Amino acid sequence: MSVDRRERVVHALLDAHGRTFADEAGIRLEDAPQPLYRLLVLSQLLSARIRGAIALATARALHEAGLRDPRRMAGSPRRERVAALGRGGYRRYDERTATQLGDAAALLNERWGGDLRRLRREAAGELPELRRLLREFPGIGPAGADIFLREAQEVWPETAPYLDAKALQGAERLNLPGDPERLAELAGNSGTAVLAAALVRAAVDGKVAADTLRRAA
Repeated sequence: MSVDRRERVVHALLDAHGRTFADEAGIRLEDAPQPLYRLLVLSQLLSARIRGAIALATARALHEAGLRDPRRMAGSPRRERVAALGRGGYRRYDERTATQLGDAAALLNERWGGDLRRLRREAAGELPELRRLLREFPGIGPAGADIFLREAQEVWPETAPYLDAKALQGAERLNLPGDPERLAELAGNSGTAVLAAALVRAAVDGKVAADTLRRAA
């Protein structure tokens, strides 16, 4: 594929599908405790084997229930968390997830004072260490850590370009290069967080990939 063709594909992808999952969940992401915590919760929800739309709706439901910071989450009755999960449609894993949300919030409060920026500082710019620390949270496995870092690179630039295996599957589906640095160059000012989210959509939804290739033709 020529450079011009690759640029057209990336521009078509970003124009039609370039929106971070945090933005879709109503999270105005910035390097501050509450939005970073909401992103952590969203990452846990999205990493389960459940439809992305349900995970996004559940993240919004938790926010509307006031469970938007780790102190409120850890101090809430478990039944309150279960009810909020149910309102979002997250019923398949609601009991386990409610427990994990409470335990993860308690860990964040106890170890990092409720502030994920302290976790970032503890990792000292080392991406493997950052991934390891994120995975200490109950409910955050490899997929959850990848989701968090894909989105957080917007405000934690030292992690960019963070294009994990799922995002690179999307690139392969669109016949784009598999090198994160080259993909970041093609994204230009749009940023790699937006590109990563769009590529993930292309990886999990054949209609997104087909639509993108059609637009770029």
